[in-house]
Amino acid sequence: MSGQRILFFADAPSVHTRRWVAEMVARGHQCWVVTRQAAEVPGAQEVITLSPGLDKPGWFKTLPAIRRITRRLNPDWVHGHYVTGYGLWAAACGARRPTRVALTAWGSDILVTPRESRVMRALVGWSLRRVDLITADSQDVLDEIATYGPTAPRHLILWGADTDKFVPAAQPPAGFDVVSLRSWEANYNIDVIVEGFAAFVAQRPLVASVQASRLHLLGGGPDEAALREQVVRLGLAERVVFHGRVGDAAMVAALQGSRVSVTIPTSDATSVSLLESMACGLPIIASDLPANRPWVDSAGGTLIAPRDAAALARTLLAWADAPERLAAMGTHNRQQIEQRAARRTQMDAMSALYNAPSRSAA
Repeated sequence: MSGQRILFFADAPSVHTRRWVAEMVARGHQCWVVTRQAAEVPGAQEVITLSPGLDKPGWFKTLPAIRRITRRLNPDWVHGHYVTGYGLWAAACGARRPTRVALTAWGSDILVTPRESRVMRALVGWSLRRVDLITADSQDVLDEIATYGPTAPRHLILWGADTDKFVPAAQPPAGFDVVSLRSWEANYNIDVIVEGFAAFVAQRPLVASVQASRLHLLGGGPDEAALREQVVRLGLAERVVFHGRVGDAAMVAALQGSRVSVTIPTSDATSVSLLESMACGLPIIASDLPANRPWVDSAGGTLIAPRDAAALARTLLAWADAPERLAAMGTHNRQQIEQRAARRTQMDAMSALYNAPSRSAA
């Protein structure tokens, strides 16, 4: 079957948007991206930036332009990534049959934002009930979506990990470095990771035979200044490395050079950084959330409360001198990703959904 013409409404700078588009282009689809944050999206036919910024009125003011673009491109699919904002554009784009509309939930657009006000919940419900296909990357998000009464089919599609690129190190690193891939903003509790790491360092004597542990922070974000101040205050300036936002190669290098990956957000769907850490054979310390429970068990890591720095420190202390245990955890996690979350398998499934006949035509 020939590829589809897909018009994405999505955040162009997001690595998730770029990866999704690239995967669809590789499968023969033609892709366009309409965004409020200008950036190159490799493989896209065109990236169209409307109403730069993220002010709330801008989502509504641009709807006439959204409808003109949809009519001009006449796509087979319109796909909104993130149910609020870009999902509104997709649901209100004025597409007419045979064009179909899809929405992909990213997590907080379903689990957090609708709880902020009745207006937001009503808007989310309105969008979900106007589309032909809904996907999300965790079952708890799909279950929450079901409470809005959408009639569209709902599918679990993971972002997945690139199991050819994200691979375990050829040899385990000599030290006991810890890595976090999450953004430096409130939901991801990076300050708790720093606090827990500081407690771990204080309780683990450093002798000549023990290499000093370091904490690697990737991701970047608005809390950088506060985190740097915290690191200095805790005397960790030589122990914490601020990498910021990096490409896949640098991310793989940081993962392969570390022994443990930490992801403890307050709210989350299935985290790509969690899957990529597992693909690289790292044990996981994760927050005890519904989205994490299917992935993190005692064979591959542990779950803790999102803001429990003491529990984080205790876990690091228990694992620091247990290399055989860590190796077994890493092997288990790599196998889990290969079997359940390889990106190629997930994107094959999504491509098949695009290519499937519409329910009205079936």
